[in-house]
Amino acid sequence: MKFAILTISDTRELSNDPSGDRLTELASEVGEIASRGLVSDDLDAIIAKLREYVASPDVDCVFTTGGTGFAARDNTPEATRSVIEREAPGIAEAMRRETAKHTPFAMLSRAVSGIAGNTLIVNMPGKPKAVEECFEVIRPVLKHAVELLRGRTGH
Repeated sequence: MKFAILTISDTRELSNDPSGDRLTELASEVGEIASRGLVSDDLDAIIAKLREYVASPDVDCVFTTGGTGFAARDNTPEATRSVIEREAPGIAEAMRRETAKHTPFAMLSRAVSGIAGNTLIVNMPGKPKAVEECFEVIRPVLKHAVELLRGRTGH
């Protein structure tokens, strides 16, 4: 599996991106990192970068981190919905359900997941601990999800 990691933040840089770093470490345990980027919370910038990753044959799954809360500049879910063709609500629902066992603030997540072409896009929170908790929730299904999208199963 090949992953793209996209940090969405008005305040971070790749050299100072703990959530992106943690997500990169976790994704590296189950696949390889094809690309890593950072964009501001600008809706059009997020959409453009997501489309770039979806168009790449080297990316099976895009993980975003940040921009999923209630703040006025939290545009990641809207950008993701603009790019995906089909939602995969069970992924975001499972992440919220499981992380809500650790903190009630999980219910404030507006993260979405979906499919664009043959690429899975998963929104993650912007905090390293929350990224880790969410990744562990979906880790067991990632390989099968990507195989389904790439037509590598008997389904």
